[in-house]
Amino acid sequence: MNAMADEELALPLCTRLSYSVGHFLNDLCASMWFTYLLVYYHTVLAINNYNAGILLLVGQIADGICTPLIGYESDRTPGCGKYGKRKTWHLIGSTSVLLSFPFIFNPPVGSSENVPQWVELIYFVPFIVVFQFGWAATQISHLSLIPELTLNDHERVELTAFRNAFTVVANIAVFGIAWLLFHFQAAHSDPDVDNSLGKQDIPLFRTLALIVIGIGFVSSVMFHIGTRENVKSEEEHVAEQTPLINDPSKSHSQPLLQWKHWLKEASFYHVALLYMCTRLIINLSQTYIAMYVTYTLKLPKNYIAMIPLVIYISGFLSSFLMKPVNKWFGRNMTYFFGLALILVFAYWVWFFQLEKSIFGAAVLLGAGSTTILVTSLAMTTDLIGKNTQSGAFVYGSMSFTDKVANGLGVIIIQSLHPCKTESCCAQCGPFYHLVMSLVTGGIACVALISLAATRIWPIKIRRCHDPGLMGSSATKSMESSDYGAIN
Repeated sequence: MNAMADEELALPLCTRLSYSVGHFLNDLCASMWFTYLLVYYHTVLAINNYNAGILLLVGQIADGICTPLIGYESDRTPGCGKYGKRKTWHLIGSTSVLLSFPFIFNPPVGSSENVPQWVELIYFVPFIVVFQFGWAATQISHLSLIPELTLNDHERVELTAFRNAFTVVANIAVFGIAWLLFHFQAAHSDPDVDNSLGKQDIPLFRTLALIVIGIGFVSSVMFHIGTRENVKSEEEHVAEQTPLINDPSKSHSQPLLQWKHWLKEASFYHVALLYMCTRLIINLSQTYIAMYVTYTLKLPKNYIAMIPLVIYISGFLSSFLMKPVNKWFGRNMTYFFGLALILVFAYWVWFFQLEKSIFGAAVLLGAGSTTILVTSLAMTTDLIGKNTQSGAFVYGSMSFTDKVANGLGVIIIQSLHPCKTESCCAQCGPFYHLVMSLVTGGIACVALISLAATRIWPIKIRRCHDPGLMGSSATKSMESSDYGAIN
């Protein structure tokens, strides 16, 4: 009977695919943002390490602030007519990203070598803030559609896996295109000219950003045409905003959680910690892999496209295993497998600093990152359960922790950087070696401890209640109820 019910609830393949490309623009831009922002601003535009870190921090804080606010508004507002509230916010976000992102990877208009760096910072900040607002709106609206498109747990994992698979495809596309651009540049340049990164690479990054925007625009159009959001009536929308049911005769039914009730749930913070650690591992390793390849391993500049390409190809292949592995072993064990791969990667980088060994480390990082990302998103979806009316707030809050933590992590690392000028010195190599091994491995250990704590305090919703709204019998019923337990 359950199998028949699951089959009836199955989403059409075209719906899954159109939904999956809805975050493709964000993924393309995020790939450039985390992998190339520091290396572009510092090595290509010659902005010093700390100021480059400030620009990334501004972006992460803007994203972190916008994310929960957009999540709250996305849950509260009905959207534009019959278009749907999630898709309305997605359209607003996509438009903001398309209009702002090209300026981030382009020198200030009319800039010269005599322009002070603080002027360049002021120029870039507005574009970064608009981009991060749009990125947050697109991300939260897209994630919030998962629990609304299907109630089937395994289908939710599959949608998350599909979404992550296209995230990996986006990264593969960015690094593949970057590798081709570096290849064509090398083929048409003088062999006697220095092959290191510098101002001569400005047109290359500008071209890459424009290609990213073009591909992202097409994928966003496909999403809006192929994905249909279930639009609720005004009465249903108002009913969703009622935090708790105040009818003793209906005390057996499951009340809906409003955003403020999540703040009283311990598991809400537990999942947020796991998600934050997951994103820190992925984003910090992605941010500093180009620096590690350039200054520690001293490889040619086309390797800053080649190594990330290997990472995401291995991650793409791993994403197809996520649904069966989650089903067979459960969320916690799958997450543990991913952390184990990350720790082996950190060990590998610490003891092996050879050109060929980096490819093996890249495979481990790609597979481990995909595993923990898909599983942490599935944990968040499980936590939301049927409380889809406040799902955007939950996703927004999770994203807030990761964005702020990423920004603070980068600025702390940049403030500890041994070089305080525009050019790097001999100490840069060992510094980036420590970042890639100790920082990644250390965060994985924190995540491992948090995961182990789930054996003592399982992740599940223990219903919050307001004694002023409910009778004593209903209160007792609420205190003894658990929902959304994560295996």
